[in-house]
Amino acid sequence: MSESPVWHPFTQHGLREPIPLVTHAEGAVLHTQDGRRIVDAISSWWVTTHGHNHPRIVAAIRAQAERLDQIIFAGWTHEPAERLARDLLTIMPAALTRVFFSDSGSTSVEVALKMALGYWNARGEARHRIVVMEHSYHGDTIGAMSVGARGVFNSAYAPLLFDVTTIPYPGGGREQATLDALSQACATGAAAFIVEPLVLGAGGMLFYDTELLRQMRAICADAGVLFIADEVMTGWGRTGTLLACEQAAVVPDILCLSKGLTGGAIPLAVTLASEPVWDAHYAEDRARMFFHSSSYTANPIACAAANANLAIWRDEPVRARIDRLALAQADRLAKVARHPRVSGARQCGTIAAFELDAGQGYLSALAPRLLRFFAEHDVLLRPLGETVYVMPPYGITPDELDRVYAAIAAALDEVR
Repeated sequence: MSESPVWHPFTQHGLREPIPLVTHAEGAVLHTQDGRRIVDAISSWWVTTHGHNHPRIVAAIRAQAERLDQIIFAGWTHEPAERLARDLLTIMPAALTRVFFSDSGSTSVEVALKMALGYWNARGEARHRIVVMEHSYHGDTIGAMSVGARGVFNSAYAPLLFDVTTIPYPGGGREQATLDALSQACATGAAAFIVEPLVLGAGGMLFYDTELLRQMRAICADAGVLFIADEVMTGWGRTGTLLACEQAAVVPDILCLSKGLTGGAIPLAVTLASEPVWDAHYAEDRARMFFHSSSYTANPIACAAANANLAIWRDEPVRARIDRLALAQADRLAKVARHPRVSGARQCGTIAAFELDAGQGYLSALAPRLLRFFAEHDVLLRPLGETVYVMPPYGITPDELDRVYAAIAAALDEVR
């Protein structure tokens, strides 16, 4: 076989597009086998927060690998996981008291959904309906796809997906329609509402305001419906604060975290739950235990990386870097927004986005041309259809960010 046997995600190999081989990385720069230096302007799918190969995280991984690489977590424990859970609770909302480990954003959502359904089952109440927001994305496993938007990316798997109640995205003045739909869904005995706070990521970097998030939380609380915040992408500073929920003074019943949990260095996720959710599963009856795990739950090496990430947040000026990046993004986005082909320029914290020749949707023919153009200009940008977004590591330099926006400016004039 002359070509690579690797089957890449979200890649149509039939188009035979070149796939660069990355040899190493540092900060916001990827180095390829053919000697190119590529600026990672999307944090390698939103995971890399401080920058690639942060020395403290690398050192923690190396040290832990020499002590304990893996251990079953069902009925066993280890120091990196215990420390991580306790330290997480010191920076998370006080009402979130329990930490369940998994290994990706999708699985953290699966865990949250199963916790919610288990909660109502233990209470003897027949609540099964999950409420979701239009255009949302929560992952690519079966439960996560079920609570995400339906479209070409999951239509082949429709027989596997369960039904949900979808409320409208609050864009274009539809805020009241969103609240009314949520109120109605909650009144009919929904089990839980799952939402990406403030930013719908894969749905097109769609933003909504803090007041709406606050009102949605209040509706769920009044109806006794569990509120699940999927902060897999929005957490760890992306929206300008540690959690997006902070900006609305919202505390969920269940919180999903991954991506930046280890600084993006290695897979790990957590689902944090409130005490009532824990209590519903706590019993002497083994049939009421929480039936979920994976082989690599709370892998010690991944936990060590996460502990190093938390130490970086404690010891280094991470929030100042986030503020600087937000200002730098605003300055450059303002210039892009003046271009006649650009619409919907917007920013939330460190995330900047806009539409280019809007109206073609996710499978826009423009998207692969843009992807190829950016790669040829040594910039990693991966448009969501006609939506171009910039979400770099917090340590990106001004010169590197200028390279990103120079490539965007060139694309606006050259790619049709």
